[in-house]
Amino acid sequence: MKILHTSDWHLGQYFMMKSRESEHLAFLNWLVGTVVAQSIDALIVAGDIFDSASPPSYARKLYSDFIVKLQKSGCTQLIIVSGNHDSVAVLNESKILLKALNVSVLAGLSDDLSEHLVKVSNKQGDEAIICALPFLRATDVMSSEAGSSAEQKQMNLQQGITKTYQDIYQLAKLQTTDKNSPIIATGHLTAVGCSVSESVRDIYIGTLTAFPASLFPAFDYIALGHLHRAQKVQKSEHIRYSGSPIALSFDEAKHEKSVVIVEFSNNSELNTSQTPIPNFQKMVVIKGDLSAVKKELSSLIEAKQSVWVEVKIDEIFYRADLQVELNSLVASTPVEILKISSLKIDENSQWQSEHVETLETLTPLDLFQYRLDCEEVLTELQKTELKMLFQQTVAELERTS
Repeated sequence: MKILHTSDWHLGQYFMMKSRESEHLAFLNWLVGTVVAQSIDALIVAGDIFDSASPPSYARKLYSDFIVKLQKSGCTQLIIVSGNHDSVAVLNESKILLKALNVSVLAGLSDDLSEHLVKVSNKQGDEAIICALPFLRATDVMSSEAGSSAEQKQMNLQQGITKTYQDIYQLAKLQTTDKNSPIIATGHLTAVGCSVSESVRDIYIGTLTAFPASLFPAFDYIALGHLHRAQKVQKSEHIRYSGSPIALSFDEAKHEKSVVIVEFSNNSELNTSQTPIPNFQKMVVIKGDLSAVKKELSSLIEAKQSVWVEVKIDEIFYRADLQVELNSLVASTPVEILKISSLKIDENSQWQSEHVETLETLTPLDLFQYRLDCEEVLTELQKTELKMLFQQTVAELERTS
C-alpha cells in the first residue's frame, strides 16, 4: 500500500500582489506525474486546499482540473480534508458529485464520526483505513461554559480534540477485518515543538495554539497539515507535516519543498520517504549593505531567470531614494524586488511602491487587526482576547454557511 501525503496548497494565493496560478498549475501537473511514477494507491490532502474561504474562479478550476487528471493516473482514492483557510460550504458544493469519482471530501466535522472513516485498497487487495479528520473548530469538540477561565477552556479544548481522535481510532479498529491493516489519521493543527514559518497564520481554537502529539492514539501514520515546512513531529517517523508545495513566504524560500510517500508492507511495516518538488518560482533574500546588495542583484540579472527578491539593507542611515535606485537597477529584467527593509524601514509594510492593498487581498482577520491597531486605549491582552473571539466568530460563520 502506497499513500502520498500532501497539504497546504493554498490555491488562489496572491503573494505581494503576485499571482501563484502558474506555480500551482505546474505543481499539480507534477503531482499527477508523481502519482503515476510512484504507483500511488491513495492520495491525502491534509487541509488548506484554497487560500481563502472565497477562492477565485481560476483556483476552483485548478482544483477540479486536477481531480479530472488524477482519474487517469491509476490512483484509486483521493481524500481531501478541510483546513482553517477552507470554506466548509465551498468544499462541500461538489462533495456528492466527487464521491462518484472515488474522491472523499471531509469538510467540517460530522456528528457521526463513522462518516470520516475511508477505506482504501490497492490492486493486490491490501486495505487501510483513513480517519479523515479536518481542522477541528472549538464548536466542534467542546461546548462553551460561562465563567470558565482561560486555562480551563484550554484544557477542555485539548480534551475535546483528544477524545475525537480516540473515538475515531476505536471506530476504525472495530471496522478493521485484518489486524495488519494500517490505521491512518489526518489532522490540520499545530503540534507541540514544531517549526512555524512567517506565512502560517496562527490558529486560535479557543486558547489552544499547539496540540501535544503524545495525546494522539496509536495510529500507524498521522498526515498533518497547517505548517508549511516539511517536518517530523518530535522526531516521530509516523507523525509528519508534508509542508506546502510552494514557498508562501520569503523565509520558506531556503527550504526544499516535498511530498511524503508512505508505504506499508504486508506486515504493516512503515516506510516513509520525501520526494522533492521542483522549484517553480525562484525566491531570494539578499542581505548586506547597499554595495553588496547591488552586486548580488547584478549576479541575478546576469542569470536571466525569473526571481522574486526581498532586500534587507544593513545600513544605519535612512536613504530616501533607496527603493527607486534598486528598482531602476532591475528594470526590464526578470528580477523583481517585492520587498525592501532596513533598520529605518518598517519590514512588515515595505513592498514595492506601486503596491496598493484592496479588499480582495485582505482577509476579515486582516481588517479586524487594522481596526485593533487603531485602538490606543486597549491593552495588548484585551486585543489578543478580542482577536481570539473574532476568529471564533468567523470560524462559526464559516462552519454554518
